[in-house]
Amino acid sequence: MNDRTEFSHIPVMVDEVLEIFEPVTGGVVVDATVGGGGHAGALLDAHDAIVLVGFDQDPAALAAAEEHLRRHRSRITLLRSRFDRLGAELDALGITEIAGVLFDLGVSSHQLDVAGRGFSFRNDGPLDMRMDPDSDTNAADLVNALDETELARILSDLGDERHARRIARAIIANRPVHTTGRLAEIVAEAMPAASRRSPGHPARRTFQALRIAVNAELDVLGSAIDQSIDRLGPGGRGVVLSYHSGEDRIVKRRLRTAAGLDRIVPKGLPEPTDSAPAIRLLRRSGRTPSQVELDRNPRAKAARLRSFERPPTASNASEATS
Repeated sequence: MNDRTEFSHIPVMVDEVLEIFEPVTGGVVVDATVGGGGHAGALLDAHDAIVLVGFDQDPAALAAAEEHLRRHRSRITLLRSRFDRLGAELDALGITEIAGVLFDLGVSSHQLDVAGRGFSFRNDGPLDMRMDPDSDTNAADLVNALDETELARILSDLGDERHARRIARAIIANRPVHTTGRLAEIVAEAMPAASRRSPGHPARRTFQALRIAVNAELDVLGSAIDQSIDRLGPGGRGVVLSYHSGEDRIVKRRLRTAAGLDRIVPKGLPEPTDSAPAIRLLRRSGRTPSQVELDRNPRAKAARLRSFERPPTASNASEATS
């Protein structure tokens, strides 16, 4: 495929997202990762009274979203910005309160399918992986500059790669590495035979880890979630879709803290009454895609959805439905 591949409009778990946002009858909804506009379009179609502010670092994504959402042009504002600037960007627009927020984390189908973006182990191209093409550091910079210890740490911590040290050693032995195809070959050759026979491409975790590192995805996620909760008005709702265990751990921890579920009260002392939890969780555990969706869109397999609400009142804020 070439760089003109269209952005995919297959939003993950869109039915579940629409169900969660059904009570949101009006106001500003923030799509913190608008991508090609799939979720945004579904929300705007379902709710005549909402306006949407969409964030994305990728100018190609914003161009695709603008085209996909053209029927709603009067109700959208698209910003080229990373979601950890959510508070500052809303301040600049004079928006103090929002009715909803959606984070759809990870990489888009378009970014994977366009070889020139350098995200995919299946399409040979330059080893890039930058969501913002104007950012300073790309994947080749990391692969060709980091020492074995740091490279192995990234692969292990951000990719859950069991063979991180072995892969890091092989990469360093084959430097310089400048293309996705060559990196995928090196990783596959470094893997034990049993791992190479496992389902999925042997380089998938390495590519995931490098993408997360290049884009500092985990570094900014917690702050962005906190900022979105601070802006959420009474009755407002939020959804986070994550695709990696490290992402989901951050999301779960931030939401549990905001819902007051991580408070430790010594036995025999009353619960503190100085401040009510900021949100309540709509479910304690994350939701995963249905088999029907997986049959239609196998890339949704890793998705985990977590949802929350700013209670209309402070009472029972930390209770979650089953």
